[in-house]
Amino acid sequence: MAASVFKDGDSRKWPFADPATFLDARFIENGLQPEVLEALDVALIGVPMDLGVTNRAGARLGPRAVRAIERIGPYEHVLRVAPMGGLKVADVGDVPMRSRFGLAECHADIEACYRMIAATGVIPLSVGGDHSISGAILKGLAASQPVGMIHIDAHCDTAGPYEGSKFHHGAPFREAVLAGVLDPKRTIQIGIRGGGEYLWEFSFASGMTVIHAEEVAEMGLKAVITKALEVVGTGPTYLSFDVDSLDPAFAPGTGTPEVGGLQPREALTLLRGFKGINLVGGDVVEIAPQYDNTTNTAQIAAQVLFELLCLATFSPAVRTKLT
Repeated sequence: MAASVFKDGDSRKWPFADPATFLDARFIENGLQPEVLEALDVALIGVPMDLGVTNRAGARLGPRAVRAIERIGPYEHVLRVAPMGGLKVADVGDVPMRSRFGLAECHADIEACYRMIAATGVIPLSVGGDHSISGAILKGLAASQPVGMIHIDAHCDTAGPYEGSKFHHGAPFREAVLAGVLDPKRTIQIGIRGGGEYLWEFSFASGMTVIHAEEVAEMGLKAVITKALEVVGTGPTYLSFDVDSLDPAFAPGTGTPEVGGLQPREALTLLRGFKGINLVGGDVVEIAPQYDNTTNTAQIAAQVLFELLCLATFSPAVRTKLT
């Protein structure tokens, strides 16, 4: 295991040297090209767009904040894996978007980019950006086959149009279901809470499984993991993690904080429990560094990104490509 990480001896590059990248992965300039992605197992991608927020803006700077975090990995001691040693991984930069003012235009650009990514067979792990990016990602990534989803969040994000827009960050998964790219029967939403329950009728009506934050405590983490694995089964699965799933005591740097959330240790336990799912993509979203004076939120987001990379190591989607 160590030999796969320390290929050039027992020293590593200083974590505070050179331009920052996601998880200190190598950076490929203009890496969002088919010929580049086809040579990778996992692509780490930034999506710096927050035009869909309904409260505090700032998540457009989330990818920069996560890239700035040092010393994540290389070894995951619970899953017993050092993903950088076994996978071809690179930070391929940020999704290009033609307008900094047009939310619908940004979504169209994200969708087109991930449609191209899907054709290469690489697993994309993305950092947002507000949660509205996930709907566009799914429309591109799952255009040929709907996926299931494990969604960890304070909010279901299945609301209808809001002030004339259907693209806001409270609606991506309703839009994904209606577009035929997300299977609601294979979708589970974990950590839900707050005063917006009346907005999430679509989750229940469409057949999604919803586990509220207080139910996580009542059920216990093992039971929640078992239920999630039962819901998503063996089919292609996307994992979306909103940092506001965590209690703001631990992750204040987000646009819509909700008191009463998960602890970081609980979130990591859940993620590790999903080992073996058929992960075809994932994201970490809603990191807003302006409200994150201690960098706690960015630290957690970077660790979650690392856990997603570890899960990719065990995914049949990668195993098929490696063989």
